Amino acid sequence: MKEMNTEFPRILALLRKERHISQKAAAADLGVAQALLSHYEKGKREPGLEFIVRVADYYDVSADYLLGRSAVTTGGIITENDIPNTEAPSKAQVGANISVTLSKKLLMNSIDIIYDILGKVSESRLTVAVTSILSLTVYKVFRLVFRSNKSNSQTMFEIADERACHLADAGVHIAEADIATAVKSIDSVNAEISTVLIEKEYPKQSAALLSLIKSSEAQLRKQL
Repeated sequence: MKEMNTEFPRILALLRKERHISQKAAAADLGVAQALLSHYEKGKREPGLEFIVRVADYYDVSADYLLGRSAVTTGGIITENDIPNTEAPSKAQVGANISVTLSKKLLMNSIDIIYDILGKVSESRLTVAVTSILSLTVYKVFRLVFRSNKSNSQTMFEIADERACHLADAGVHIAEADIATAVKSIDSVNAEISTVLIEKEYPKQSAALLSLIKSSEAQLRKQL
């Protein structure tokens, strides 16, 4: 028996909600009963090809995006050349393999978007907490890479190796709690974030963030 596409229901509902369209209005525009659209959005029913094409035209997205095959609404596979450099490439970057270069571009462009959004939100506590999470994560990763060569001198770090990663994890959890407190004071209207707005505000960099989200969730699903 063919498995139902699990991405389509989520994306179908996401597109409608991000555009602030009621389910009743979307159903009328798409020529189906609201109850049927509800079943599609909840994954209780699987639509035919004709409906998928209709939805793609209605929301102005590709069928590949609707089916979860692409991270961007225009469809297609994101390559290293599709993502801009955040700085002039160094000699080391020029000689790096494609997977390393792509990975760095995904991270750097995504972080640029995050900090740009933080600048618009103008909540210093949120910026401090986010920076703490990113800094501690980079610190932890560097220590793990550093540890890979046993000849490296551990005196580079003040905190003992066996405690550092655990303390870094604790620091991340504290920063997450600080974020939960900070967001309560943010105007939800001014802080609205959606796929539509991300692609509109960051036409070149959005592919990096959306691809990072998609690949991260694919990795997390393997652990479920």
